[in-house]
Amino acid sequence: MNDYNPDALPPVIVGYLQHADPELFSDDARVLDEGIEHHGIAAIREWRSTTASAYTYTTTYTGQEQVDAQRWIVRAHLEGDFPGGVVDLIYRFTVASDRIVDLAITP
Repeated sequence: MNDYNPDALPPVIVGYLQHADPELFSDDARVLDEGIEHHGIAAIREWRSTTASAYTYTTTYTGQEQVDAQRWIVRAHLEGDFPGGVVDLIYRFTVASDRIVDLAITP
């Protein structure tokens, strides 16, 4: 695992990490978060609108790895007012045609 370096990531991943914009996903993308799958852009928009307002937290990106031409892993440390207050997460991205087609967020 390398240190976090946004300059070495695809721009669509950096855009998501900075702004969590649902428009960076493909129309038929999948997101897995908190064990729940969200399929398609409408479901991803709904997921972002509810998770973005649920808690206040800070994120520090701690590492990254390129798995292959389309898949990347980014590690993050979150602290906030969610249950437990601290968590380390792994973001597994799959990208194609400058869009995120799959994102799995797991501890």
